[in-house]
Parts: sequence; structure tokens; C-alpha cells
Amino acid sequence: MFTGIVTDLGEIVGFTPTAQGQLHRLRIACRYDQTTIADGASIACNGVCLTVVASGVEGSRTWFDVDAAAETLALTTAKHWKLGTRLNLERALKIGDELGGHIVAGHVDGIATLVSREDLPDMARFELSTTRELARFIATKGSITLDGVSLTVNTVRDVTFSVLIIPHTLSVTTIGGWKAGDEVNIEVDLMARYAARLTEMTV
Repeated sequence: MFTGIVTDLGEIVGFTPTAQGQLHRLRIACRYDQTTIADGASIACNGVCLTVVASGVEGSRTWFDVDAAAETLALTTAKHWKLGTRLNLERALKIGDELGGHIVAGHVDGIATLVSREDLPDMARFELSTTRELARFIATKGSITLDGVSLTVNTVRDVTFSVLIIPHTLSVTTIGGWKAGDEVNIEVDLMARYAARLTEMTV
């Protein structure tokens, strides 16, 4: 489990397609202490929970390897990742850690497309669109995870929604580089999903 609070920005420094392109072995450079990264550990990469298969240190940077499998490549923006791609990283939540965002599973539900970006004096406003299936779980003032970042929904209109991003978040995540037409990973709030399911079963 995660909280959607990004703790580092990683960079893909190794990229090896395997199994006829159905699996990508990725090497991600980061600033985490390598001695704290165990094989089998979960790290959210742009909101996608991936399993560490190896780690080490090269120069002044730590690296860890993960495998992105066929389903991940089909359902998330991982299909667009390449050498040099920057990723929002978050280590798995530990018992007793501060819950600064909201409960995030690291199981991406789909993709949202950035419709527009408006840079304001003290923040930036992003408007995004997604599928109708996912839009039904998105509500004004509700929580949503975009590329692994826990955010609060500002407005909702049909399949389009907006978020307001403060300068700190723009500077410490990949959101600062978002532009119209970009695709981002979306994970809807677990509570919204369970509430919708409960409603369906009681109708």
C-alpha cells in the first residue's frame, strides 16, 4: 500500500524488452539508500506498483531493476516509457508511517488524458478526461491518484475533471512537465469503488 506522497524522482537508465516485447526490464536510478531496498520490495513508479528484482549503486546514484509485464504495458503509460523517462517514486507504506495523502494500492485503473493546462499566479490548473467507466468514481473534493500523486479533485463535468497543483508539488514531481495531450496513470479512490459496488448490490 502507498499514500500518493512522492518521495523521489527516478529516471529510467536501462531498458531491455524481453519475451517478444511482452516484458520490459527497467533499471531506475534514484536517491534512495540502496541498503534499504530489498529484492521483492514494492516501489510505486508513476503510480504503478512494481517489484524490485535487483538493486545496486553506480557512481553516486542508487539503481533498482523492475519488470513491467504485459498487463502493465497494456493498461498504463508504461508502454510509453523509454530511456530518460522520469518517474514519481514512492516506497511501500510501513506500519506507523504518516498517512499524508490517501490509501493508494498502486493498481492503476487506466489512463487519463491532459486536456488543458492553465498556469496561475500561485498554482497550475489541469483539466483531464478519462473513460466513462472510471469517471463515475470521480467526485468533486474526492481523492484521486495521477501518476502516483495523491490529489484532490477540484471540479467534475461528465468524463472531464480538474485538479489544482501547488508550486511545491509542481517542483518535486513530474507534474511540472505535464502538457496538453499527455497521458497519465489514474487510480480512483478505493472508497469510491467500494461505495459504488455496494450501491450496485443493494439496488
